[in-house]
Amino acid sequence: MSTLNNSNEDPSNIVKSTREAIDVLYDLSVLLGTGLDRQTLALCVSMVEDGANPLALASVVQELRMEAEARSSKARPVESVQRVTD
Repeated sequence: MSTLNNSNEDPSNIVKSTREAIDVLYDLSVLLGTGLDRQTLALCVSMVEDGANPLALASVVQELRMEAEARSSKARPVESVQRVTD
């Protein structure tokens, strides 16, 4: 998080502050139903802080999810349909 740029703070306080910020963002992420885990969320935050366009990043995440879903649906075996006889 951006608190890492403050050289006057104790490194352990910076780590604690960063963890707390990610925890809050993760809680919001869960409430909003984003489906992002903590690690992915932290990576996205880092990329935005480094200058990535948030909307473009969101589009990439959505595209990757669609590709993953398409691949997993192709890999699923076709379930056999059983007939019920009376």
